[in-house]
Amino acid sequence: MAAKHYAEVLIDGKIYTLGGMEEEHYLQKVASYINEKTLRLRQQEGFSKQSQEYQSVMIALNIADDYFKATDQAAVLEKQNNEMEKEVYSLKHELITTQMKLEAALRQLEQLEQPAGRKKAEEEAGGTKTTKK
Repeated sequence: MAAKHYAEVLIDGKIYTLGGMEEEHYLQKVASYINEKTLRLRQQEGFSKQSQEYQSVMIALNIADDYFKATDQAAVLEKQNNEMEKEVYSLKHELITTQMKLEAALRQLEQLEQPAGRKKAEEEAGGTKTTKK
C-alpha cells in the first residue's frame, strides 16, 4: 500500500497542508498552478473589485476550462496515435509482402541464370559436345 505524503504549500498567500498519494513535488506543482491562475486573473482589470465568492468561482471555472481543453487535446492526440499505429501496421505488412516478392524474384532470377551460366562455362572450357550421325 502506498504511503500518504504531506506537503505544506503556499496558495494565494496562505499556507495549507496538503495530503495525498502523490509525492511532495507534485503537490507543490499543483499549488503553483493554482497560484499562477489566481495571479493571472487578479491582473485583469476589475477582477479584484469582485466579491471573494465571484473570484473563487472564476478561478475554478478557468481551471475547469484548462482541464476540459487538455482532455479534448488528449483525445485528439490519442485518435491521431491510433491512426498512426494502424498506418505503421499497414506499412510493415506492405514491407514484408514486398520483401517476400523480392526474395521470390531473386530466387527465380538465380534459377534462370544457372543454366545459362553452365552453358557459357562449358563453351569457354572447350566447346559443347556435339555428336555426329
